[in-house]
Amino acid sequence: MKNNNFSRRNFLRTSAITTGLTAITPLIFSNNSMNDDLKINKLPREVWIAGISQMDLQATTPQLMVDEIFRILKEVVVYKPDIICLPEVFPNSNIEQRPGLLEMVKISENVLHQFSGFAKQNSCYVICPVYTSEEKKIYNSAVVFDREGLRIGEYRKIHLPEDEIGIGLTPGPLHPPVFQTDFGKIGIQICYDILWDDGWSELRELGAEIVFWPSAFAGGQMVNAKAWEHKYLVASSTRKNTSKLCDITGEVVVQTGIWDKNFYCGSVNLEKVFLPTWPDNRHFSAIREKYGRKVRITNFHEEEWSVIESLSPDVLVADIMTEFRLRTYEQQISDAEIAQTKARKG
Repeated sequence: MKNNNFSRRNFLRTSAITTGLTAITPLIFSNNSMNDDLKINKLPREVWIAGISQMDLQATTPQLMVDEIFRILKEVVVYKPDIICLPEVFPNSNIEQRPGLLEMVKISENVLHQFSGFAKQNSCYVICPVYTSEEKKIYNSAVVFDREGLRIGEYRKIHLPEDEIGIGLTPGPLHPPVFQTDFGKIGIQICYDILWDDGWSELRELGAEIVFWPSAFAGGQMVNAKAWEHKYLVASSTRKNTSKLCDITGEVVVQTGIWDKNFYCGSVNLEKVFLPTWPDNRHFSAIREKYGRKVRITNFHEEEWSVIESLSPDVLVADIMTEFRLRTYEQQISDAEIAQTKARKG
């Protein structure tokens, strides 16, 4: 498991988290020297992503569960993540005293206020899954905050299981939104959505480079499969068991486990492209000869996939693709389908 973590010795342990929801203070990270080091050493499209697992976290009330999440986030902010994703409706999960749906909507509004402040004070995006309402309809949602704590959008779970419909939830719109961040476009799917491919496919068509998956269950290899199938990163945050970050090849970059039970934080480089190895592999030697260490080409021999990745701020993958007349996976498939249609017509 890759775990690209900084030392925790410099963490400013003065943030206070109280047991009442209204008294929660967002965490502040103010180590300027670490911030400067991060800017110097970071690739232009390097993104640090954090996810949470609620495995073995228990609380009496939603307020106390939110306290538990903030306790975990004290460790997460050490790594200065660009974005943090929380589990599906996490305030209402793993608790003894579960309020009714209308009360949870009210609690959710307070939770959103707290995480807006957290996002601003830690200069990171936050995906906060809670219950939201509009025009007397209640949704299982994920609200997105930017680095200033501004609410930039909301995804509403498309595919609900029967028990959620039974308690009064409404399925979200069939077409999921994408959200523009300062590092690229992101999308969201929630839990049961993983059993349908419509939302995942549409997010790829809309240009999403990372899809976040807050969930009640871990999903296992389904999470990896969505990543390689759609050629984007998938980051999960779960109510139990493993949460993980998968690269565009489906490989796990970082995940929770026995020793890191409740969170992960890892870096990914978005300046890369997925393409079939054949026939473009005939150009790989020339690319390596010209760019050397500035470019990494990774070949998956049995699958015959390849990934070209820039390791230098002055090299763009798009320029390499143009220079050597390479085609992405999507371009090759599209071109083949056009040729097939033309050939059938004779």
